Amino acid sequence: MSANPANPSGAIVLLSGGLDSATTLAIARQRGFACHCLSLDYGQRHRVELDAAERVAASLGAVAQRTLRLDLGQFGGSALTDSGIAVPIDGIQPGIPVTYVPARNTIMLSLALAWAEVLGAQDIFIGVNAVDYSGYPDCRPEYIRAFENMANLATKAAVEGRKLQLHAPLIELSKAEIIRQGLALGVDYALTISCYMADANGRACGVCDSCRLRRAGFTEAGCADPTPYRQAGGD
Repeated sequence: MSANPANPSGAIVLLSGGLDSATTLAIARQRGFACHCLSLDYGQRHRVELDAAERVAASLGAVAQRTLRLDLGQFGGSALTDSGIAVPIDGIQPGIPVTYVPARNTIMLSLALAWAEVLGAQDIFIGVNAVDYSGYPDCRPEYIRAFENMANLATKAAVEGRKLQLHAPLIELSKAEIIRQGLALGVDYALTISCYMADANGRACGVCDSCRLRRAGFTEAGCADPTPYRQAGGD
């Protein structure tokens, strides 16, 4: 699809390979942007999501997809980057879970901002969600507004009048609403991986927080769940 006429350089889309980021890419493409997808290999235990990101980018017609490596596992502090911290499997609990990766969205958005400035792009898309999510502080609307304000103070492009807009089109949607919108836009969710403990073949555990949210979303949406689970029923 061609770029938005108002911004022929297109948009940067953060693409993890999961359900939400795939839907965000489809929305950006439907809005007429030429999409440059950015994925981050940050030392996550579920690195198979990076293969999913490549598949999703190709399926949804991204004009470019890059994966940067920045090993946040050197810091640890998260069940997703530190093998010594177990991924919770007992259901979603109050508070910020141990799967929170310190500063992850800030780091990824900063990298997206750098690429956007090089390309001359004025739009960045991120698939954060503040409704059906796991309590991460960097998924809240106030965080998105704050980062956009910072970006427009920190970049040469913005100082020269080319303001950046940070889009979070899923932020107020339920997981079921996200799925319905994605299906309407042609997203093949069988290509995506959401599980924090997916095996080398991309099969989901069915019991981590991300699996629970994903499975509940498909149930509420009244749609078949294409997720391959390691055991029948996802348990």
